Amino acid sequence: MKRLHLTFSCSNSALAGTLDTAPSTTGLLIVSGGNDTRAGAFGGQAEMAARIARAGFPVFRFDRRGIGDSCGENRGFRRSGNDVAAALSAFGAMAPQVTRIVGFGNCDAASALMLTSGAGFDRLILSNPWVEEASGPEDQTIMAPQAIRSRYLEKLKNPEELKRLFKGDVNFTKLVRGLGTAAKIKSKATSLSAEMTAGLGQFAGPVKILLAMKDRTALNFKSVWDPADARISRCAGADHSYSHPDAREWLYQQLLLGLRA
Repeated sequence: MKRLHLTFSCSNSALAGTLDTAPSTTGLLIVSGGNDTRAGAFGGQAEMAARIARAGFPVFRFDRRGIGDSCGENRGFRRSGNDVAAALSAFGAMAPQVTRIVGFGNCDAASALMLTSGAGFDRLILSNPWVEEASGPEDQTIMAPQAIRSRYLEKLKNPEELKRLFKGDVNFTKLVRGLGTAAKIKSKATSLSAEMTAGLGQFAGPVKILLAMKDRTALNFKSVWDPADARISRCAGADHSYSHPDAREWLYQQLLLGLRA
C-alpha cells in the first residue's frame, strides 16, 4: 500500500487529494467537514485512511475549494456538490479497479452528502450530521433542547461542578430555571434538516447514520430526526471526532462493515 498525493480540477480550481492505495474493488471516499483539511482533526482522517487501506480498501481524501492545499473560493458545505463530484471522478481515474464507492462524511460533510442525494456514491456512512441554523447576523447557532438538557445533566454528573454547586459558586435558582425551561421546550425540525431528509430520500443505496452520543451536533440531529430510523447506530462515549481510542475503534469497525457489505 502507498500514499499518493495529487491534484485534480474542479471548476477551474486545483484541488488537492490523497489516495491510500489498496487492491479492493470497493473504495472509501472521505469528505471533510467544516473547514478541516483532508487530514482531519488531529490527523484522525489520515490515520483512519491508512488503517482502512491496510485492511485492503483504497481510500481517497481531498480538500474542497478554498481549504487546505486547494485553490479557489470556499463556498461552504451547501455548495460543495461539484467538489465531491470532482473527487469521485479523480478517485475513479487513480484507482480504475474500483467499481463501488462508499461515501463517508462527519458533521456538515454528512449534511452535504444528504443534500446532494449521495450523487455518485453506492453507499453512504453519515456521522453526526449538522442540522443547526444561523440565528442572526452574528452567525450564532440554535442549540437543540436535547443538547441543552444533555449539557445540564453532564454538569450535574461532574464532581467538580457538584462541588461548585454545594460551595455556592453556582446560581442554584438559575440552574433549576434552566432545567425547567429545557424540559418544556420541544425540538422542531429546521429547514436544513427538512432539506436533508428530502435529499436523502432520493438516494437509492444503503445508508448508515453514526451518532457520537457525547457530541452536541449528534444530539441536535437526534432531536429533529425520526427516532425510529433503523439506520442509526450510536456510540455512547464518543465525542465529535471520535478522539477516544475505543470510539476510534468503533468508527473503524463501522466503516469496515459498510465497505464489506
